[in-house]
Amino acid sequence: MRSTLMDIAREAGVSPATVDRVLNNRQGVRERTRHAVLETARKLGYLTAPFSETMETAGKIRLDFVLPAGTNTFIANLLTQIVNQGTIQEDLDIRIQSIEGFNPDTLARTLHALVGVTQGVGVIALDHPTVREAMRALSLSGVPIVTLASDILHVPRAGYIGIDNRAAGRLAGYLLGRFLGNGTKRKIALFAGSLSYRGHEEREMGFRHVITEEFRDLDIVELREVRDDRQRAYEEAAALFKRHPDLSGIYNIGAGNAGIGQALQEVGMASTVIFVGHELTESTKRFLLDGTIDAVIDQNPRVEAREAISVLKNTILGRKFEHHPPRLQVIFRENIPES
Repeated sequence: MRSTLMDIAREAGVSPATVDRVLNNRQGVRERTRHAVLETARKLGYLTAPFSETMETAGKIRLDFVLPAGTNTFIANLLTQIVNQGTIQEDLDIRIQSIEGFNPDTLARTLHALVGVTQGVGVIALDHPTVREAMRALSLSGVPIVTLASDILHVPRAGYIGIDNRAAGRLAGYLLGRFLGNGTKRKIALFAGSLSYRGHEEREMGFRHVITEEFRDLDIVELREVRDDRQRAYEEAAALFKRHPDLSGIYNIGAGNAGIGQALQEVGMASTVIFVGHELTESTKRFLLDGTIDAVIDQNPRVEAREAISVLKNTILGRKFEHHPPRLQVIFRENIPES
């Protein structure tokens, strides 16, 4: 006699309703419970082998990562690492949602659309009311969220995966100040992707505090937002150098290093301006080697991808886990790591 749902429920130690949800691939069941039910159904002969394999494929943990599109090489590297690390874990179904990165309404709509569809979300999020409300809606539906690279406070989330951005800004200020020294008045400038990212705002804050506290001979003459776009960064930098041909230092808070470096080289200022930026990419590596960039503060996208997946997966499964956040690393020409 063929086993029934009641038999599976009794053997697996769950309710018949839970068995029904699992066998019909509905939401609302922990992955550990789902696997236990499927294993019991297989053991009792309720599922044939081909159907069992189909169910287990359908029962993968779906994770969605919402990332900004554009020319930001760090984001591209992070996306690649997320996909690569998800591929080697057979129980995961990872989807990438690439959106226009500086439109909070687009981001909010994308997050709302994931309610009832996904089991976990990683997001590089703008700190905006519509985005915070969308994150709250996801959380209320039972979907854990991790913020990546830039955090948002006062919203439910399973964790923040990224560096301490305020500390990163202070570190950049300290590096630039030590390179340029005290005793002589010098001009420096800032570039940012967008201060609507809390992470960029925190880096600026940390940088300004260190300059004010320890390097008062340095005068911040401009802050330009370049929306993490290479071409826009190039154009803003070229215009800046015309206005301030005596500029001594640059701190780039976000992406766009390639554009700024190109502009520095074209006007012949690459060897005289101290340039501190973020993220070790192929372009920043080349600029380190030829002296256009003096120091890069890196946060390791491979580690961020690994930790984001780990936090989401273990939270969904209800398992305890150790969190190993990425660390700040300063890279100079002499200590470029192997790829």
